[in-house]
Order: sequence, then structure tokens, then C-alpha cells
Amino acid sequence: MNSIQTKSYSVHFNSNCYTQLNAYIDNGAFSKIFILVDSNTHEYCLSKFMSQLQTEIPFEIIEIEAGEHNKTIDTCVGVWNALSELDADRKGLMINLGGGVVTDLGGFVACTFKRGIKYINVPTSLLAMVDASVGGKTGVDLGVLKNQIGVINSGDMVLIDTSFLDTLPQNQLKSGLAEMLKHGLIYDRIYWNKLKDLSQLTLNDLDTLIYESVEIKKDIVTKDPLENGLRKHLNFGHTLGHAIESYFLSHDKKEDLLHGEAVAIGMVLECYLSSELLGFSKEDLEEITTTINTIYKPVNIQDSDYNAIIELLKYDKKNEHGNINFVLLKNIGEPKVNCLVDNLLIINAFEYYNIKIKL
Repeated sequence: MNSIQTKSYSVHFNSNCYTQLNAYIDNGAFSKIFILVDSNTHEYCLSKFMSQLQTEIPFEIIEIEAGEHNKTIDTCVGVWNALSELDADRKGLMINLGGGVVTDLGGFVACTFKRGIKYINVPTSLLAMVDASVGGKTGVDLGVLKNQIGVINSGDMVLIDTSFLDTLPQNQLKSGLAEMLKHGLIYDRIYWNKLKDLSQLTLNDLDTLIYESVEIKKDIVTKDPLENGLRKHLNFGHTLGHAIESYFLSHDKKEDLLHGEAVAIGMVLECYLSSELLGFSKEDLEEITTTINTIYKPVNIQDSDYNAIIELLKYDKKNEHGNINFVLLKNIGEPKVNCLVDNLLIINAFEYYNIKIKL
């Protein structure tokens, strides 16, 4: 696969990853390399990665606990302290080996330590490969509120080795697939059609689809790096999806949802809103709902949950001047930003979802 070039960094794939990485390190005059992992990638991915690393530069491993609950400023403080104790200077290189939590948090740590050191993302989950590691968004959660603290600042390269997907359970793969489905819905009906029947896909197809997803995100981010307009399209499904994810994270009696699981629900809800407000095709709404409900387990969102989830919408990053701004669809591949939605209509969307999953 050819590398994907952006204005400020490159995305390399599979065997070419390590050729490019070793050449970059050879030319970088780095004082020390710091590899950030979580407890899962330390166990399942680090040895494979280290076997490909060819350098005499000293390196250190920094480990954080796995999971969204640990994507916090407190974890950042721990990593910053570790970097200081390990004598990191501004010529250090940080390599973030992990899923979205590691790439988001590690990128933020690198961008802020000593006002910025170089970093590289090596995503090991499907979600991180097609979304979190690409586009320069870094940061952490504020309590259960998603991605409230951070900066947009790209690393020097992204290395996508799809063999790391062999270490993932099915629910993690499906979590990443939600972002790929989103790319189809906001960008290209042809890409959506390729994804909607997973039974026909091979592993080689998956590599190609990942490549196409990165191309889609790169195209959007290149045109609008700071999310002033077009890049907001990437938040389709996320306004309600993030609120649902945050609500389930904060509720002791609810089972935590993975990011993609929550976004999948958000896409169903926001397609319903699109059909009510923008004339989005009822036929497409039915197809999207059926596709998503076939892939993802049903989630019990009770009517007693609705208002608490709606209350969390006020923390969405797209909000401006007190308005909650949704990204909705006029058609597949034709999003509209800054849509205002009445709370009663959001409740109707929840009712629609619950009817369709037959809870």
C-alpha cells in the first residue's frame, strides 16, 4: 500500500511502517525514545513492535492502565512525571503504541511536555487506525465528559500495521467499524455499500477499507484542520453518541459502552433526526438502522435515562452561543452542520431506537 501524505505528516502501512520509522529515527538525532503503552498493548503488541525497531538510541517503556476511565489529566501527570524522572529533554521522541486512549493521551502529553516534543502514533485498534490516530486531535476527558481538554497538533507520522488487529476481541473490532460506517454515511454512498454487508468481506478487503477510511478522514482534515466547518462532518453520530457514552460511564448500574458502540446508537438516532428535519430518505433510514442493529448488540436506554443524556449534550464541543449543534444528513454523503434539534424530537429518536431493537 502506498503511504498517504498530508501537509504535515505521513501515514504508512504494514511492512513499510518499519522501514519508514527506522529511517526517520536514523535521521532524527533523538536523545532518547519513550514508548507509551497501556497494560494490554504492553502484553500483546510491544514485543512485535520492538522486534522491528532498529536503533542504538536508548529507549524507555512507560505504561498506563488500559481503558477510557484512565484517559485523564491524572494519568497525564503520571506520564509527565515519568518523562522527567527518565531525563527526557526536548530532543526526545515519544511513540504511542495503543488504541485511541493511548494515541489521544500520548499525543497530548508529547505536545505539552517542555512545550512540545516529537511524537509518532502506532495505533493497534481498528478505532485508532481509522480515526483517533489521524488528524492531530489529542487530549483527555474531564471526568466522564469526552475529550474536553486537548490541542490539535499532529505527530510526525502514523504507522498502521493491521496485523495488530489479530490481538483484538470482536467488540473492539466492531467499535472501530462504527467510525468506518460513519465515513461512508458522511462522505460516500459507494463506501457505505461496501461496508454494510460484512459477511462478504475478506481480511484483504479490510486492509483496503481501512486505507479508504484513512483517505476519507485525511481529505476532510486537510481541507479544515482546525474544525471550522467541514471537519465537523466527522462528528456525525457523536453528539448523542458521546452523551450516551458519558452517561453509561457515569452510571454504576449501566454496563460501560465502547466508543464505537455508543456512536453506532448515535448514528441511528441522528439518522432519525435527519429524516424528521432534513427529509433524509426513510428507505435509507431503515437500511442504516437494520445494518447497525445487525452488527451491534441492543442497548437498553430507558425512558428514565433520556433527560440525563440530553442534559449532557450541553458539553458537546461543537456547541456555540449556547446552542447544541448537530451534524445531520440530507442524503448519504451530504451532511449539514449546525442543526438545532428540539428535545422532544430527541426523545422521539430514542423511542424509535427502542422500537427497532425490540426491547
